[in-house]
Amino acid sequence: MTDYAVVNPATGATEATFNTFTDAQIEDAIARAASAAVIWAATSPADRAAVIRRIAELHRERRDEFAAIIVREMGKPIAAAAGEVDFAADIIEYNADNIDKITGDTPIDILGEGTAVVRRAPLGALLGIMPWNFPAYQVARFAGPNLAVGNTIILKHAPQCPESAAFLEKLYSDAGLPDGAYVNVYATNEQAAAIIADPRVHGVSVTGSERAGAAVAEAAGRALKKVALELGGSDPFIVLSTDDMDAVAGAAVAARLDNNGQSCNGAKRFIVVDGLYDDFTEKFVAGLAAVTAQDPMQEETLLGPLSSTAAAERLQEQVDRALAQGATLLTGGTREGTFFAPTVLADVTRDMDVYGEELFGPAAVVYRVADEDAAVALANDTSFGLGSYVFTTDADQAERVADAIEAGMVYVNLVLADSPELPFGGVKRSGTSREMGLLAADEFVNKKLIRKA
Repeated sequence: MTDYAVVNPATGATEATFNTFTDAQIEDAIARAASAAVIWAATSPADRAAVIRRIAELHRERRDEFAAIIVREMGKPIAAAAGEVDFAADIIEYNADNIDKITGDTPIDILGEGTAVVRRAPLGALLGIMPWNFPAYQVARFAGPNLAVGNTIILKHAPQCPESAAFLEKLYSDAGLPDGAYVNVYATNEQAAAIIADPRVHGVSVTGSERAGAAVAEAAGRALKKVALELGGSDPFIVLSTDDMDAVAGAAVAARLDNNGQSCNGAKRFIVVDGLYDDFTEKFVAGLAAVTAQDPMQEETLLGPLSSTAAAERLQEQVDRALAQGATLLTGGTREGTFFAPTVLADVTRDMDVYGEELFGPAAVVYRVADEDAAVALANDTSFGLGSYVFTTDADQAERVADAIEAGMVYVNLVLADSPELPFGGVKRSGTSREMGLLAADEFVNKKLIRKA
């Protein structure tokens, strides 16, 4: 069976296929990861850091090869794919550089005599279920901190990213990890459920859709396993005041087109106060309309194809349905195969389906609101709560709005500012966990209390 395949979204050609694992291969992967967990947990933090740092180095050394794989698998422009590999290396290196903080004891001021500390101990083998939209970055966010604390990794990548999966398994092995400390599995959903249920596996992390997250959480709950979820988003981009509308509109374009519009935390709903709406919308629409989807292997390409024909058809259906329900099309709305024109919808009301949907591609909705309170109310009127963006020249207003927004992340007057030290994650139906930063290493550890008289 060959469910795992590289289908180049720019050409439609199937460039490689990989056989799904047999149950025996799945058993071997679990056994190797469980055995390696004993060895890796007993390895000193300094020695673990040396191997993890080598993983980062190999990302940089093999950057061009990895970037080309990413383009073939999911259509990311080549320059962005290379940047993704660099960012993955930075995240992994961050965990090596901060391993003493990650693994060190946390003293507690106690009321009685004696001492108390919280000591972080690894749980063991973990399953990571990763998405197609960031084949390098997502794996680094999961594997980096968990290898640092002493856990081992069973990695189920997206079925359309099997070449990235194989590339990463070899890279991690070449860096000097013990055999089994990072193992790739080409598993079916049923096999993934069996891995979660196996007592040798102690937790599962999934990045993906709400449906995938719910299914994994259900399986983990039945097995009484810790689960970390990073799911979808429909992030608001709120414009309240500015002294440079060209810069704000440019930031909005960049925030919507990042990763061909296929980022969970991409800005998707653009909420603008009445006095600025016309100026912002004119510049935003013009900026998007000036970008043409083209060959992702060209260095100058800003927008490539969507990840698959199915993804392009799904976005087209959402846009067409919105128009049928009364939305206004300001630009775009068309596609050629998997190449989707940048699209802006206006006059969307709460009774339209698109009001509550996530648009995963280069499509945006613009909203006119009366004031700050209305902007916050609209921003929060969603089942999602991943990221958000606020543009204002008023520092007090920035604080008020940041406090009021129901999201895991608020960026004020900037976009595309993710960094290894900054925690990433959301609330509501956007997820339950944090990745990156020091918080990432606390997801799958035994925070063991040691109290001494």
